[in-house]
Amino acid sequence: MTYLRLVNRATLALSMIVFAGYGEKAFAGETLDKIRERGKVLCGVSPVHIKDPTRIGQDRSGLDRLTCTIYSAAVLGDATKIEFVPVSAKLRFKALQRGDYDVLVRGTTWTLKRDAGLGLHFAGINFYDGQGFIARKELGLSSIKDVEKASICVETNTTSSGNLDDLVRQHNLGLDIVRYHSFKEAKAAFFSGRCDIYTADRSTLAASRLSTAPNPENYVILPDIISKEPLGPVVRDDDKEWYRIVKWGLNAVIEAEERGISSTNLTEMAASSNVAVQRLLGIKPGIGKPLGLDDKWASRVIAQVGNYAEMYDQTVGKNSRMGLDRGLNALWKDGGLMYAPPLR
Repeated sequence: MTYLRLVNRATLALSMIVFAGYGEKAFAGETLDKIRERGKVLCGVSPVHIKDPTRIGQDRSGLDRLTCTIYSAAVLGDATKIEFVPVSAKLRFKALQRGDYDVLVRGTTWTLKRDAGLGLHFAGINFYDGQGFIARKELGLSSIKDVEKASICVETNTTSSGNLDDLVRQHNLGLDIVRYHSFKEAKAAFFSGRCDIYTADRSTLAASRLSTAPNPENYVILPDIISKEPLGPVVRDDDKEWYRIVKWGLNAVIEAEERGISSTNLTEMAASSNVAVQRLLGIKPGIGKPLGLDDKWASRVIAQVGNYAEMYDQTVGKNSRMGLDRGLNALWKDGGLMYAPPLR
C-alpha cells in the first residue's frame, strides 16, 4: 500500500470521527455564556421611546423591540429579561463592535458594505421597507420628481441620506438638503416647518405623521419608493453560535405563522401529528442542541412573544394605530417575501 493511500485512509478516518462528534456536540458561544451569567439580553434599539425605555410601542421600532424579546425568551426562558439600550444611527455600529449590547435591532438596512466591511453579520430580515417622502399637502405634489424648488430634511448616517443624494444627482432635482444628526431632530424640523419635505423609511413616515403632526390630514405620503430597505437584527461576526441563535430565533416566529401556530393555540397545536409542528415545538427533539439550547426554546418564544403575524399586527399592523397592510411582509404563500428555511 502506498504512502498516499495510507494518508488518504487516515484522513478519511479522522474526518469521520470529527464529523461524528460534531453532530452530537451542543455549541455555546462566548456571547451566550455572558448572557446567561448576566441574566438578561442587551439589545440596541432606536431611542424613539427614550422617556420609557421599556416600552414596546405601536410603530416599527416597537416591532424591533419585540424582536429583541425573541432572544431573551429563547435563551433565558423569559421574554422580559431584556434591557433595551437606546443608540443613535451614528453610533449604532461602533457600540455593537465594542460590545455595548449583544444584538442590534434598530431599523438597520442590510447592505453589502455593512455586512462585509464592519465586522458584523446581519441575521435576517424582520421588516421589508422602502424609502419614501412626506410633504405638506399645500405643496400639491403627486411625486417627488415634480419638485422644482423645495427643502428636504433627512437624518445623517443612514441609507436614506445616501439614497437622497443619488436621487438628486440622477434627476437633477431642485432640492435643498438639510441634514440632521438624529431622527428626532429631522422629524421635528419638518413638522415645525423648517423643511418642505421629509424623507425616511415609509413605515417611519407613517408613524411620524400619526405621532407628531399637529394636523395629520395636512400631510401626504408621496407614492414614490426609491429604495429597498431590508431591516433586521445585526450581531458581531466573532461569535457564530450567537449569530445562529439570532438568525434561527427570527426564523422560528416566521415558521410558526406559516404552520398556523400562535400564542393563543399553542396547547392545541402541541397535540398535532404534523412532524414539522412537533419539531418546532420541541416535542420531537432536534432543534435545540445545534444552537446550545434546549428543544423547547421555540415553543417559549411563540408562547411569550407570538408568531410573526402577532408581532406585526400588535406593533405596525391591523391592531396598531398605524394599521399597515402586510404588503411585502406577508408570508411568501400570501404574496409577500417572508420565508423561513426549514427548521430541522
